[in-house]
Amino acid sequence: MSKFIKVTEQESNYRHLEKMSVEEILVNMNREDKTVPFAVEKAIPQIEKLASVISDKMLAGGRLFYIGAGTSGRLAIVDASECPPTYGVPYGLVIGIIAGGDKAITHAVEFAEDSKKDGWADLQKYFVSDKDVVVGLAASGTTPYVIGALEECKKRKIITGSISCNPGSPMSEAADYPVEVVVGPEFVTGSTRMKSGTAQKLVLNMISTSVMIQLGRVEDNKMVNMQLTNIKLVDRGVKMVMEKLSLNDYETAKDLLLTHGSVKKAVDAVKMNGHAHH
Repeated sequence: MSKFIKVTEQESNYRHLEKMSVEEILVNMNREDKTVPFAVEKAIPQIEKLASVISDKMLAGGRLFYIGAGTSGRLAIVDASECPPTYGVPYGLVIGIIAGGDKAITHAVEFAEDSKKDGWADLQKYFVSDKDVVVGLAASGTTPYVIGALEECKKRKIITGSISCNPGSPMSEAADYPVEVVVGPEFVTGSTRMKSGTAQKLVLNMISTSVMIQLGRVEDNKMVNMQLTNIKLVDRGVKMVMEKLSLNDYETAKDLLLTHGSVKKAVDAVKMNGHAHH
């Protein structure tokens, strides 16, 4: 691994911000902001892998966890809290966790992100298991709270993803499906709530929206608002297994799905063995 460079902390491309007019400040910020979607575009192959595995696990009754600190944690909470009103999924299906707890949403909690143990402890409150997917968020990719959580997940065969804005970070190393959106130095040096925050927001929108569409929450181009339960989600997974394997027996398909823990694994297992047991 090459020496890890914190691009997010590199000095701004602009000098003497205090001497700029308001208009210059806004024009220059906007110039920087315009680069963000192009950086996200480069990461689409990574985002696709992560979104696909999340959809697959959720169709077998799993949950999606986001975990972060500071701005990243707040963005995690925003994305998770918007899924139920937008897509009618139950609360507790997409869960956002922030270092320092709910207080940290509005007040910075000193040192909350520095503990390597607390992230996993916060996940355990939700009885996280290998049915679920855990996505860590940190602009720097170095936050101990998040890295510790992902490492503990890995020990327990829980699938993990990450979203960061530095290449080759320790957090990416810890994740099964890392996403890296390298947006370069911030307008105000090191102020990662700016371009890095925007990048993470875009990626979260892409993940949750593509996942919700895969879970059947959109018809044509509109939100389907009837309440969804975990049972209905699994039902959709069962029907996908039946369709992909040309199976007529619902219970057999359901057994396969829940035994293997994902549509993909259930289908692959049967194709490897050449038949489904009745």
